[in-house]
Amino acid sequence: MKIYDVIILGAGASGLMCASHLDKKFTAALVDVNSKVAQKLKISGGGKCNITNVHVSQENYDGNGEFISYTLNDFSKDDLLEYLHVNGVEPVIRKNRYYFCRDSSDEIINILKKQTLHVDMLLNRDILHVSKKNDIFEVKTSSGVLKTKRLIVATGGKSFANLGASDIGLEIAKDFDIKVKDFTPALVGLTVQKDQFWMKELSGLSCYVNIKVEDKILKEEMLFAHKGISGPAVLSASLYWKKGNIAIDFLPSKSILELINGSKKMVSSVIPLPKRLSREILKALHVEDVECKKLSQESKKNLQKIHNYEFAPAGNFGFTKAEVCRGGVLSDELNFATFESLHVENLHFIGEVIDVTGELGGYNFQWAFSSAVTCARAINATRA
Repeated sequence: MKIYDVIILGAGASGLMCASHLDKKFTAALVDVNSKVAQKLKISGGGKCNITNVHVSQENYDGNGEFISYTLNDFSKDDLLEYLHVNGVEPVIRKNRYYFCRDSSDEIINILKKQTLHVDMLLNRDILHVSKKNDIFEVKTSSGVLKTKRLIVATGGKSFANLGASDIGLEIAKDFDIKVKDFTPALVGLTVQKDQFWMKELSGLSCYVNIKVEDKILKEEMLFAHKGISGPAVLSASLYWKKGNIAIDFLPSKSILELINGSKKMVSSVIPLPKRLSREILKALHVEDVECKKLSQESKKNLQKIHNYEFAPAGNFGFTKAEVCRGGVLSDELNFATFESLHVENLHFIGEVIDVTGELGGYNFQWAFSSAVTCARAINATRA
């Protein structure tokens, strides 16, 4: 039976990028449950793939800051853009910070396909179990057993089950007594308590907000949904929210006291938000919609909470609506410079399967690519 030098489990962003950077002297294979590679890359960003962000640092991630910083420095946002440029892809910037493929995510997928032509693509295979005997890994799949000297787990998280996503990566780690944190939904909408049911009545409306959770402030659009709240600001906030209160500033660039000062208009009319939203916020703050000049001191005090509306979400929309997962193989279990297990020689973990999760805005693809390249370079160095 053929014994590969390297097998990579998962033909997504991290798996493909890692394979593309491996020395061609290695015999290598990519194994994936799907019939085509890069299925999540394909559909992300409305089919145009938010590749990375203008500003990238460990501050945009939930996880081990030292580990994240090391990896982002080893293969940075600028390195990624240069890699794309050399290969004929020039991303465009949206909203002054998000890098997207100009026309289609196929632009980056085609690069990765072209650069992995030397790799055996073993697709349509469920990964069932991994074991190690006499320094050789045996990967049991739905199409038989594969053998390799070195194994890279790039199976991603548990979201997007319709694309074959699962927690097989964590199961593999557990089988080798590697510590993990179980996956939970991240970059996902938040459900609300009864006192915030007014938000569900505004389904379809959106507004620009600042959301404070823990020591983070997320600035973007919030979307009211029939289950609760969603949109970019909420998705990023969900990454840091575990339990307890969050606070929303519905007017981050205005002062409500300045808006009402000396005005003869109704309060709902001076609030620069959709009228339906203004009226519901006033009800939630227990402020009567009267002429501004008639507001009592108590009402003015309550009205100021429009800049700091605190409440505790009830939960989230679950895995089926999550963009990514929080949790994974603990970074303390890995060598920062190689992504190799500290306890199992020649076993590596990269991408979303590690307990590092980024905010919305290209951060998770950046992590996938950066971790993949760092891992590949380290493996290439063993051939020197």
